[in-house]
Amino acid sequence: MEKLREAKLALVSRTSNSAIPHEEAGMLARALESDWAAICEEIGLWIPVQVVNTEHEDKPEGAEGFGIIHISKFGRSIPVSFFLFKLFILCIQKHILFSAEEEVLPGRSLPPECHAELHTDYDGDAVRWGLTHHKASAADCCQACLDHAKHAKEGQKKCNIWVYCPSEFGCHSPDRYQHKHQECWLKYAEKPRLNFKDKYPEWYRNSHPSAPVVVPWVSGIVSV
Repeated sequence: MEKLREAKLALVSRTSNSAIPHEEAGMLARALESDWAAICEEIGLWIPVQVVNTEHEDKPEGAEGFGIIHISKFGRSIPVSFFLFKLFILCIQKHILFSAEEEVLPGRSLPPECHAELHTDYDGDAVRWGLTHHKASAADCCQACLDHAKHAKEGQKKCNIWVYCPSEFGCHSPDRYQHKHQECWLKYAEKPRLNFKDKYPEWYRNSHPSAPVVVPWVSGIVSV
């Protein structure tokens, strides 16, 4: 659990002191949260039950050595680091392909009218300031937007965009504020426009060193 927390922290904060490379943090977090047996079975990857680890002491003095894994089924010796690396990449990359559309947000399920988009940040005029407006779930944030639009007075901007921070470590934004877990921004835009989606581009991360790779926000556009 501690390693999972470290990976998540490294994912959302490029300035973290974690030993985990930022580029690998997302994959590691997904790996640690996953059911490896189920993943590998799903993609048809067989792993032998009998694995013997043998240490060889014939490496040159001062050189970093690798334990040797001997898998009797394959009849040959494979460096531990190489074996685990290939296994890790195969399982996780395949799992991401199978389950990218199945990512589940904490809290109650989002109704279809919320049009939720993971890893998405929409621009718009704030009709409710998220720094002081927190909700327990993305579904509650969406409902707040729907309620705002329903009860808005004549001439007022009606919420048609909701933007929520589901990360317990907070969410990145280019402004000067520290955006915290469960912030719920209600916005209005005549023609909704994306700030960022899926991943922050390299040019942006170069000019914003604290930006993570993956956009942490979840957003939706509702009809009013």
